[in-house]
Amino acid sequence: MKYRFTLAAGIFGLMASLSAVPEELTLPGGKHLSNKARLGQKLFFDTNLSTPPGQACSSCHDPATAFSDPNKSQPTSNGALKTLKGNRNAPTAAYAAYAPPFHFDPNLRMFVGGQFLDGRAPTLKEQAKGPFLNPLEMANPDQRTVVNKVREAEYAWMFDQVFGPGSLDDTHKAYDRIAAAIAAFERSPVFARFDSKYDYYLKGKVKLTPQEMRGLVIFESEEKGNCAACHPSRPSATGAPPLFTDHTYDNLGVPKNPNNPFYAQPPTLNPDGPAFIDLGLGKQVGKFWENGKMKVPTLRNIALTAPYMHNGYFSTLRSVVDFYNTRDVRPTCWNELVSEAEAQRLGCWPAPEVKQNVNGDELGNLRLSDREVDDLVAFLKTLTDGYRPE
Repeated sequence: MKYRFTLAAGIFGLMASLSAVPEELTLPGGKHLSNKARLGQKLFFDTNLSTPPGQACSSCHDPATAFSDPNKSQPTSNGALKTLKGNRNAPTAAYAAYAPPFHFDPNLRMFVGGQFLDGRAPTLKEQAKGPFLNPLEMANPDQRTVVNKVREAEYAWMFDQVFGPGSLDDTHKAYDRIAAAIAAFERSPVFARFDSKYDYYLKGKVKLTPQEMRGLVIFESEEKGNCAACHPSRPSATGAPPLFTDHTYDNLGVPKNPNNPFYAQPPTLNPDGPAFIDLGLGKQVGKFWENGKMKVPTLRNIALTAPYMHNGYFSTLRSVVDFYNTRDVRPTCWNELVSEAEAQRLGCWPAPEVKQNVNGDELGNLRLSDREVDDLVAFLKTLTDGYRPE
């Protein structure tokens, strides 16, 4: 089966598709992929690599929605087995290659980097190995099943081209090479375009609107939003474009999401049922003082990646900013399982899913007016890739 791409209207310009169009058309940033990255692209869009077939990496990381889940109707993703749902909101894969390997920084006294929201994969290649075998995702029983599918794929010959003759013969080495090729594709410019309106603004090629400029001031001001404390917004000392994440971990005090379908999963997958609590980094590193912390995401393309937070609690970007602004101001809802819509109607916020280690220094009571909240949201929308200056 040939994997092809088509032009599509929308904010991302060109998007991935399996439609029958000329094969020379590629994703934005993908015109000059290395052979290894091109192989990774084949793997990334191959829906035959799940059990049962039907789910690819791109199913939860669609180029049309900035490599996030295109299904905005539920907070977590469907698995290859349609009755199963994941426990977390799939994060964007865009710009993920810039995260440093997972480590503890003795100067910051914080964990930094890695992949997945809890940092359990130290590198991009190790992350690529996970979804294939996750029963809530691509649901393959073992590495051999994945490798056998790849051996039968129409692009199998590319492995010998990239890795040398017999590159798929040994199952363990072949699985490692599959992940390496996917990681090579994810390191390509396809995933890191740096062509948002804000990027053009930094280059002096466009001006922000008055509202967007007010939002930028709020974003960077330590007396206002102070968002740049965790989401740096200025080029590095070497001139590299900002990534809008410092790659650290934080507990924002996000409530449990009563609409999280994982609560209803079988006891073999979720023995805690509705009482399940996602400890995030704390569970990964075995330290209670890290409980509830999740990786600080990039804000690039944030307007395209709803729902928001690790459990998809917030459906809109404005609600996220509103929560940051009023978390510690509004009363606590009477029930911890109150939806976002109901909390907004009642004028309260539920208690945090994990009550320890909540960041109370940089958010919770920003004292922003409604107009300032709207200004901040307007600025965040300038971070969407695919902007074309007039």
